[in-house]
Amino acid sequence: MRTAKIERKTKETDIKLCIDLDGKGEVSINTGIGFFDHMLTALAVHSGVDMTVDCKGDLNVDGHHSVEDIGICLGKAFAEALGDKAGIARYGSAFVPMDEALAFCSLDISGRAFLVFDAKFSDDRIGEFDTCLAEEFFRAFAFNSGITLHIRQEYGKNDHHICEAIFKAVAHALKQALVDNGGKVLSTKGVL
Repeated sequence: MRTAKIERKTKETDIKLCIDLDGKGEVSINTGIGFFDHMLTALAVHSGVDMTVDCKGDLNVDGHHSVEDIGICLGKAFAEALGDKAGIARYGSAFVPMDEALAFCSLDISGRAFLVFDAKFSDDRIGEFDTCLAEEFFRAFAFNSGITLHIRQEYGKNDHHICEAIFKAVAHALKQALVDNGGKVLSTKGVL
């Protein structure tokens, strides 16, 4: 079973997170940041990954610690659930439109962490979510999961639409990369 449970407690956050890469649509997200809950729900639903996230963070400071630490935990959970990465398609790419916005993601579950994030938001916040934290979340996720992750905003004007298209593009790329390839390790080296 491709599952993982991560618990992480610091002076800034207390996180309990569970994932099942072969999910059945079970999602429960509570971060204390409404828009971020919406984005994590979209990530789970569109990737087909069951996800439970409960975070109590120092939101009296701001959302940075919660968002980054959830990215860390989610990345560690993916790494644990994937194990030696044998049997996955490994690569995924997706364009996702949302009204006037279009986002692209291409990724490689390679064990080599990297992030390219090319998106610009016009406002500092979407609800209680600081827009600069989108990149922080994906950096923490990529570097703790061992995923090479390229994200690009093609165009768009509405920050909500841009951000949601990005999260859904990542989700659909993940869904492709997680597909069972019959047990093979998709690498000329024989290992990932």
